[in-house]
Amino acid sequence: MAKVTWKPGTFIYPLPAVMVSCGTMEKSNIITVAWTGILNTEPATVYISVKPTRYSYNLIKEQGEFVINLTTKNLVKATDWCGVKTGAKVDKFKEMKLHKEQAKFVKCPMIKESPVSIECKVKEVKELGSHHMFVAEVLAINADETYINEKGAFDISKCDLIAYSNGHYYSLGKKLGKFGFSVQKKKKRSK
Repeated sequence: MAKVTWKPGTFIYPLPAVMVSCGTMEKSNIITVAWTGILNTEPATVYISVKPTRYSYNLIKEQGEFVINLTTKNLVKATDWCGVKTGAKVDKFKEMKLHKEQAKFVKCPMIKESPVSIECKVKEVKELGSHHMFVAEVLAINADETYINEKGAFDISKCDLIAYSNGHYYSLGKKLGKFGFSVQKKKKRSK
C-alpha cells in the first residue's frame, strides 16, 4: 500500500465537536469548535482555538472564561447550526431551543442538553496565525446524573457523543478496549 503526499494542512481526525458557550447569562453565545483538547493534567488545562474574526472571540477574550459543552447525536443539528450562524445576528440558544444552566464558577451559561459541561478560566492567549489558542484551566466538570453509573463513574458509552472528521460529523462507536488492556494479565479460570 502506497501513501499519497499532500501539502501541509490540518488532518488529525477525528476531533471532538463541542459547543462552547460564552458571555453571560443575559448576553450569551455558542460557538462550535472542533479544535479543542487536553493540554495538561495538573493543573487540568484545556484549549480551544478560535478565529479572531468570530463573534465569540471577543466575548471570550474580554471575559476570560468559557464553557466547553460536549455534543451528542441528538445535538448534531444544533452543533452544526451554531458553527455556521453568527451570534452577532441571532440568539443561538433561542433558535436551537437550547436551555441555559447556571455554571458554578464562571458567568457563562452551560448548555443543559449537553451531557458534560466543562467550566474554563483563560490563562493565556496564543496568537498562532489564522486561529488564536485560548489556554484555560478547568475549574469544574458538570456531568448529567443520567450518565453516572452505580459505581459513581461517568458512563460515556451512554451519551452518543459525536466527532468531527474532514467536514463531517460522526457518532462514536462501541468501546474497543480500555487503557492498558493490551498488557493486562488474563485471570485464570477456576475449574
